[in-house]
Amino acid sequence: MTTTPTASPEADDHGFELRRRPRWIWPALGLVVVVVAAVTVKFVFFGETKSANEIAGATLVVATNEGNAAEQALIEYIAKDVAPRHGIKVAFRGLADSNTINRAVSDGEVAGTIYQHKLWLSQVLEANPDFRETAATPVFRWGFGIWSDKYTDPSQLPDGANVSLYSDPANEAQGLWLLERAGLITLNPAVDKFQATQKDIVGNPKNLKFTLLDFAAQSRSLPDLDAAVGYTEYYLAAKVPLTQQIFAPPAPDEFAGQLTIGSKWADTDNVKKLVETFQDPAVQQFLATDPSVKNILLPLG
Repeated sequence: MTTTPTASPEADDHGFELRRRPRWIWPALGLVVVVVAAVTVKFVFFGETKSANEIAGATLVVATNEGNAAEQALIEYIAKDVAPRHGIKVAFRGLADSNTINRAVSDGEVAGTIYQHKLWLSQVLEANPDFRETAATPVFRWGFGIWSDKYTDPSQLPDGANVSLYSDPANEAQGLWLLERAGLITLNPAVDKFQATQKDIVGNPKNLKFTLLDFAAQSRSLPDLDAAVGYTEYYLAAKVPLTQQIFAPPAPDEFAGQLTIGSKWADTDNVKKLVETFQDPAVQQFLATDPSVKNILLPLG
């Protein structure tokens, strides 16, 4: 009887030598994964990156509020027809709100914005002391006036008329300035009119009463008011005809839309060229003639 040899454990190893891994290797590998992940997160989210403001040939983004068709049209015109003459590339971006826009400018995520006047900017900076921004140059004037669907001239407002102003301080001041220009109120001459409040009214011969509303609500509420002081764009958007704007003198530079830039990058070549671009006379010609901004964004002067 032939006996079949019994294979030893080592005989069926297919040429490989099997060894048990040391127990310490799994914690070590886990630690490596954690370290690599931490380094990656730090690089992606916290790493120092240059702003486009500092990079030659980079596209300089100018932001404004989402859905503002007139300001978008102006920026896109500048990007296409004006910026190339100044040796830069410009693009438009719509952002959601004031804080988002201003933080993006301050941090260099975008090169600038054109959606605010000097007083508005000063209030933003006061509320957000970590923002670093500068009003570099006026660009346009917003259409802004007294509106009424009951009267055709400010002098027709009755005693005790209900007049709406915007609910934010910067535009409330602009509204009071306009009412004074219309001869309806008198402001304290010792007060900076561009920071005036209702407390600074020293003459109100018609005993006007004031209702504070936000932009969209004011234009919708015009039938319930004797008059309102507000931006043309919101009234046209609400299908209120321009004929119901009964008084609209040109606003002073304090209420002009400014190209606002990040203070940190004011002296970079890119941002200097951006300011020059927005000061190009072609911009004022566009504002004076193009139907996409007519009655909403007005030329300076």
